[in-house]
Amino acid sequence: MLNIGDFASHGRVSVRMLRHYDAIGLLRPARVDPVSGYRFYEASQLARLNRVIALKELGFTLQQVRAVLDERVDAAELRGMLRLRRAQLAAAIAADELRLARVEARLRTIESEGTMSVRDVVVKPVPSVRVAQLTGVAASYEPEDIGPVIGPLFAELCRRLAGAGIEAAGPSVAHYQDAPEGNGSVLVGAAVPVGPSVRAGAHDFEVVDLPPIGEAATIVHRGPMDEVLGAGQELARFIEENGYRSAGYARELYLECPEDPAGWVTELQEPVVRG
Repeated sequence: MLNIGDFASHGRVSVRMLRHYDAIGLLRPARVDPVSGYRFYEASQLARLNRVIALKELGFTLQQVRAVLDERVDAAELRGMLRLRRAQLAAAIAADELRLARVEARLRTIESEGTMSVRDVVVKPVPSVRVAQLTGVAASYEPEDIGPVIGPLFAELCRRLAGAGIEAAGPSVAHYQDAPEGNGSVLVGAAVPVGPSVRAGAHDFEVVDLPPIGEAATIVHRGPMDEVLGAGQELARFIEENGYRSAGYARELYLECPEDPAGWVTELQEPVVRG
């Protein structure tokens, strides 16, 4: 048998933790000396300790850990539970990282307030273009709602275009409008320009002509789309200061989309009218 100090050393835990586990009935020592009160453990009890620590590190409460172990879950079931919990934690970490990236982008926008912009805003007409597209609905126009919708739409559209042997005739376009459902939801369109020979109704995607924009205030953003906030707000200031008003959501024309999003080049095209 191992005394409590040796058992703690082999299990890479503290003696105080083992005493606590004993007190709550989670991991009892194999024997307690009736005179000295010293605790002794068997090496086989390291298996239970390993399970306790793994479950605890993955966010289970000690009460939940005890319930799991008392049901005598076998190694395969436990491994499945741990993998599921690991996936949940990984998803939470990814969400937190994305949230931090959005906060950092907004902080950069705040820091740039009052400074001279190096980006030019150009007002110009945008011609009609024939596109293949897929659409979906996002809960709002906020990045955390748009991103999970627009990315999969483009991926699926590109897969279907490749299956149909159709090549893009220009840069991809994302466009938006208020969804019929209301409640602030947004209809999201992922579109790829196609040639005039591509006809509607012949494929498993829509073929439509995006209408022209008589006047669009346009600005070029360089970098990932989670940092586009500053460019969008520059457009808003230009529109207000030059006697225009917005006439709808801005289209996003993806001029360059290398594998590294830091190299992306996107033109925002916001419809405007004289206000």
